[in-house]
Amino acid sequence: MELTERDMFKHPLTEAELGALIGGRPVRDFFSFKSPSFRKLGLDREGLTDSQMLSMMSGEPRLIRRPLVAILSGTGVTGNHVIVGNAAAAFEQAFG
Repeated sequence: MELTERDMFKHPLTEAELGALIGGRPVRDFFSFKSPSFRKLGLDREGLTDSQMLSMMSGEPRLIRRPLVAILSGTGVTGNHVIVGNAAAAFEQAFG
């Protein structure tokens, strides 16, 4: 297995890249509502659309739940192989 790291603060993910990572999963699963950056905005989390959250995450990487691990196939990133947040069971299953 080859590991490639990406510093999201030096090289932020674009909305398109985020969309590819998220795939068909809920955007809310990738959004860090507990982030101090989100709390500073004073926004109602229930009022945010997927499009707004994608835009916010691409502009402020601190709004992306971390760690974010994408398992790449030969054809690129798929939303089916992404681990987001501190999901110990998901890491154990993926990397056993």
